[in-house]
Amino acid sequence: MPNIKIFAGNSHPELAQRIAQRLGTEPSKVVLKKFANQETCVEIGESVRGEDVYILQSGCGEVNDHLMEMLIMIHACKIASAERVTAVIPCYPYARQDKKDKSRAPISAKLVANMLSVAGADHIITMDLHASQIQGFFDIPVDNLYAEPAVLKWIKENIENWRECTIVSPDAGGAKRVVSIADRLNVNFALIHKERAVANEVQRMTLVGDVTGRTAIIVDDLADTCGTVVKAAENDWKFLAQDIRS
Repeated sequence: MPNIKIFAGNSHPELAQRIAQRLGTEPSKVVLKKFANQETCVEIGESVRGEDVYILQSGCGEVNDHLMEMLIMIHACKIASAERVTAVIPCYPYARQDKKDKSRAPISAKLVANMLSVAGADHIITMDLHASQIQGFFDIPVDNLYAEPAVLKWIKENIENWRECTIVSPDAGGAKRVVSIADRLNVNFALIHKERAVANEVQRMTLVGDVTGRTAIIVDDLADTCGTVVKAAENDWKFLAQDIRS
């Protein structure tokens, strides 16, 4: 495919390979390594002058290393005279830190947006942002793609009694997400109010809605320790859910 270059970081090389195959091309050559002091080194292995460059890297696993790889790749392509550089970020890093919810808290998602822009990104493609307002942190185009059609298809194909299910949000923040899915499936929804003593540790959960005798499908967009999902499942069992999926 002319005028397109696809570079992949270390987060999802297999995904980059499959995307390239779908487009009838191969991932472009890049060498990613570390110096002895753990600095990230990037070597772009082919010319990108005048090309439309796509850099695929996700904010998962070793988040900080992957973020730095992406920033350096964007910068390297930009100063090598690429026509346009698009960062493809399936999982946006630091997306949970999107607001100042307590004194002296950072808005790290905004910081990441600034770093991507300063590095030279012309366009961002991401998926299911934790909060839609993150798009407003950028002064460049942002495409926030949604996985909802794939989720609906999976539910219909893999859950036999999906018409008798209840879509459950494990926290109030995901209510909009589960309402949308429930409306598309024409089924009930429920949400769980959770209280945290400290970050990543859920202290108490209260179910709002009815899952008795129904298949509960728990939908969440981010999983760190999975403590929220586990406690939500335990809560659904307590209220006599027939089956639980997540």
